[in-house]
Amino acid sequence: MRKILMLAVLVSLMAFSANAASASDIALTSVGQSPDAMMVRVVLKNMKVQNDYNNLMKAEDLKDQKVLIAVVGGSSKGLGAAGINKEEEKERAIKLIEAAKQKGMKVLVMHVGGAGRRGQLSDMFIEAVVPYADAVIVVKGGNDDGLFTKLLEGKNVPMIEADSVKETVSPMKEVLSSWNVL
Repeated sequence: MRKILMLAVLVSLMAFSANAASASDIALTSVGQSPDAMMVRVVLKNMKVQNDYNNLMKAEDLKDQKVLIAVVGGSSKGLGAAGINKEEEKERAIKLIEAAKQKGMKVLVMHVGGAGRRGQLSDMFIEAVVPYADAVIVVKGGNDDGLFTKLLEGKNVPMIEADSVKETVSPMKEVLSSWNVL
């Protein structure tokens, strides 16, 4: 009887540790190396949603996730700190997203920096990744010039606007639930 009980405890512990070690359903990365992806990571943490976060995530870092969240916002300072230039970052992002698509993952593109995080550098990254999106969440002001609308024209891709980074909770729940991730 004692051996059976010990075996049951051991099997339960093994099952728990296997679950704890498995990848989450969400891969999260920055596109442009701004601090915006870290802000989205905090929002996800507050939502109690696990994610595999890597600011410099590469295609080979993808495991069995169901969703890639690409948070777009260019930062020359962030690129410099990461030791890459804007062309290398754009190439990394495109390869990552293409790999995610090949794996059958959904791609959520987020721009949470609003108008303040827009400009030539951010726009280059936005133009590179938005065409791959299955859904887009933009913080107010980020689409004042209609760039996101233009890039999504003719596509059946929802774009949801939020008032602030904190207010992205509801749109993220909506999108992730529709993809059976929450």
